[in-house]
Amino acid sequence: MSAAVMTTHTELKCDCNSPGLHLDEHKSDATLRILMVSDFLYPNAGGVENHIYQLSQCLISRGHKVVILTHSYGNRSGVRYLTNGLKVYYAPRQPVYCQVTLPTIFGGFRLLRIILIRERITLVHAHQAFSVMGHEAILQARTMGYKAVFTDHSLFGFADVSSILTNKVLKFSLADVHEVICVSHTSKENTVLRACLSPHHVWAIPNGKRWMHLNSSLTSLAGGLAD
Repeated sequence: MSAAVMTTHTELKCDCNSPGLHLDEHKSDATLRILMVSDFLYPNAGGVENHIYQLSQCLISRGHKVVILTHSYGNRSGVRYLTNGLKVYYAPRQPVYCQVTLPTIFGGFRLLRIILIRERITLVHAHQAFSVMGHEAILQARTMGYKAVFTDHSLFGFADVSSILTNKVLKFSLADVHEVICVSHTSKENTVLRACLSPHHVWAIPNGKRWMHLNSSLTSLAGGLAD
């Protein structure tokens, strides 16, 4: 379980100028309403799916509101609820390759906006560089002025066609996010090079690390999002 990543996001503060925050002024500043977005989620099995689920459960246990947006899986569509009331929107989008949906840029804008308003979201958190829905959510959320965070889970090359295209999209998307998180120090170096980012804006929070050992990093990351 990614306890370190979980604890990081529980410490984040939302800017009072964030358009999502004024919808929830009666809540404490320490309480976040987070929308996780990715093409990868249960019932599909994998590391990213488990990461998102466990992170969401830990955030819920600490008093935060978490909602997940993904695409439909077979007959699993619409709104479903997982453990501890974790709400999942299975959008009516069909995967075209390896559980990844077809890029539409603004095709899912209306649905995302409805979810952001209905759930009074204050922070959008996208996962995985291969996730089309994640990239689109960042673009659309930033268009509406919401804060966005991205977590990269995998390592990619620089020479083959697939990697080149993915890296170009990643560079475009991460140019306008508030913070980037990687699941290892190697992943951080890889993401910094691929997306042409400053290392100071990318955080390495290793999976399985005990959060008590990361207090200084968590405080710095929380301060970065509060700015």
